[in-house]
Amino acid sequence: MITKKAIVLAMGMLLAGWRAEAQTRPATPRDSVMITIFLKHQQDKSLDSIQAIQKRNKFLERFPIKSARVVSWYVMMGIGQVVTVKIPGNDLRELNLSIERGAWGAYNTEFYPTYDYVPVWKEMTKKP
Repeated sequence: MITKKAIVLAMGMLLAGWRAEAQTRPATPRDSVMITIFLKHQQDKSLDSIQAIQKRNKFLERFPIKSARVVSWYVMMGIGQVVTVKIPGNDLRELNLSIERGAWGAYNTEFYPTYDYVPVWKEMTKKP
């Protein structure tokens, strides 16, 4: 018959082993994601007024976030700016807040998860 004491003892040993394993396991690198952000000009505003809003909101101090690597940043005529950044996955909220606090009022924003298709395309178009 298994006693309550035996169950508690077994659970304690199991937990101790799990903790030891977790402490000896090497740290895994943080995942990263690419996000493309459309900063669409609000066309009822002039460029000067958009830049004034950016300055007031401290847009360039807030965006991009410190952990971001800017992959590309283009002006798309008639649309606005298109920025692709690579960030650690756990910094997604910080990226979102930087846009909400810095870009809103000057831009309409859209976010898109992104991946690099060039290696796939190159592989598909290789000649045998």
